[in-house]
Amino acid sequence: MYGDDDPGGWDENAERPYFFLSYAHVPRSRTGGAGDPNQWVNRLFNDLCDEVLHLTDLRGGAPVGFMDQSMHQGQLWAERLSQELASCRVFVPLYSPRYFTSVACGQEWHSFVQRPVFPERQSTERPTGIVPVLWIPMSDHQLPEVARQLQFNHRGFGPDYEAEGLYALMRLGYFRRAYELAVHRLAERIVDVAASTVIPPGRPLDFQAQPSAFPTPRTRQLRISVLSYPQAEVPEGRNPDYYGPQPTDWRPYQPASSRPLADHAARVARQLGFEPSVHAYEDEAEAILAEGPPTAPGLLLLDRWALRDETRRAAVVDFDRRNPSWVSVLEPWNSTDPDCVADGEALTELSARTLRSQHRDSRPSFHGSPAELGSLEEFEAALPRAVMRAKYAFEESSRPPSGQGNQPDGTGGPGSARPSLRRAFESPSSAREEPPPRRPWSRDDRDSDQSRYHEEDDSPPGIAFGGGEL
Repeated sequence: MYGDDDPGGWDENAERPYFFLSYAHVPRSRTGGAGDPNQWVNRLFNDLCDEVLHLTDLRGGAPVGFMDQSMHQGQLWAERLSQELASCRVFVPLYSPRYFTSVACGQEWHSFVQRPVFPERQSTERPTGIVPVLWIPMSDHQLPEVARQLQFNHRGFGPDYEAEGLYALMRLGYFRRAYELAVHRLAERIVDVAASTVIPPGRPLDFQAQPSAFPTPRTRQLRISVLSYPQAEVPEGRNPDYYGPQPTDWRPYQPASSRPLADHAARVARQLGFEPSVHAYEDEAEAILAEGPPTAPGLLLLDRWALRDETRRAAVVDFDRRNPSWVSVLEPWNSTDPDCVADGEALTELSARTLRSQHRDSRPSFHGSPAELGSLEEFEAALPRAVMRAKYAFEESSRPPSGQGNQPDGTGGPGSARPSLRRAFESPSSAREEPPPRRPWSRDDRDSDQSRYHEEDDSPPGIAFGGGEL
């Protein structure tokens, strides 16, 4: 866990900062607004240091707190952060929407909570070394799990602080006294936590190698899957120029765009605030068609030419039978592609027969002729509605089922088939055979690269780690 280049840990003769102020850097506006947008955090830091000095017996020149006042990256920057996070007594995060999307802030939080926290006196309660601040007011559902677990009480900081957040109290002169009260109470809380807990210094971690404590919420993920051909498998009579080495390289809107269609979809998804990932449908089929709640909203980009391949058409039939409402389907179609013009009517009929059980009144992308998505502009205009429809259905389907058998989310009950498209591709003759049951994706599979906070906790009563587990 710890860096091998610092086996001795913190120098016992060195002064330890009382607190580490963790905040999300605000970039400068393109309009070139006056001043540094982070000046308000700088002011808070200085005011907080003054208050802590008045409430303690720290000698002059001793480090009261630490705040990263630069946006420099690199080894020296990371080493300094690691040293401060390994030695500070209290961790003070400034809650804001930007904070919980910052990878660096998530790494700071994760690094701090690796250190054990003991109560000063024996207690059965789990202590915490984190004192959060409402920089911008946020409701509980906006917080990641690690922040919700703290259950921190902000009432003592004053009603204006709870309603407006510390940033507003600083900006508006009307709230001057409310700001001074909030800062004083915050300093009291920092000093109290430092006095009531023992958080031994640790060895600095390799900061840049640490995961973020704030994983992307499942509702903000979007799994984009592409059902098409790799160029090597394009059927006879189909122009291979619209395909690439992988199915995800399908680019139906040439010559208007030579970029893979999935790249366009991912770009629009990011504009909507999602974290997209792109996959070949054969790699997604088992998870999409598995029993149980879905893992994330999805978007299926379906190449109608793929329906002429028996194995791929069987995969779409299985998808249609399962009818996962949290996966929106779009069938892009190039109205200037000579092959599409010549075979358009036949492929439209084939699509209608293959997707016959889809509820077309809830699947606008299936309505009418393929010319509705006949250009890249029409495709990108249809994307936001398809993505948000998948998100809403995912949220509905993720709720615990109310009974057995067919569920409102379309799981189909315990008897639903769980075919594997990858297995079908390996053995076309058995494309419709049911594969052996396999464990569906789980949260642990999906988040294996994220830190899990001491789920197997065999520590003695009264010990926690930096964040505490309430």
